[in-house]
Amino acid sequence: QLQFVESGGGLVQPGGSLRLSCAASGFTLDYYAIGWFRQAPGKEREGVSCISSSGGSTKYADSVKGRFTISRDNANNTVYLQMNSLKPEDTAVYYCAAWRIQAMCVLSPRIYGYWGQGTQVTVSL
Repeated sequence: QLQFVESGGGLVQPGGSLRLSCAASGFTLDYYAIGWFRQAPGKEREGVSCISSSGGSTKYADSVKGRFTISRDNANNTVYLQMNSLKPEDTAVYYCAAWRIQAMCVLSPRIYGYWGQGTQVTVSL
């Protein structure tokens, strides 16, 4: 059974940093693009960043470019999202998701078929 365990969320002050982890079990991530998405209260789920199966291609939402970095460690079946210079508007539940495709990724959540349970990120004084 495909499962994700997300971790690393929490409460941080504006300007601070967090690193989210998405650990997969029940399957190998080698053949999957992975996306990070977020959903704030009352808003639609939006794509934050994604990485292709090999790690050779990445994408970022304009709102996080230059602040967030996605990476993956296929040997450990884990994908990371390093979030720096956090802003209050980054507050949301963050989800990772998988799409079985190679050499590309997209930021549309509708494409991804396997989802984690989410981890809360709150940026506040």
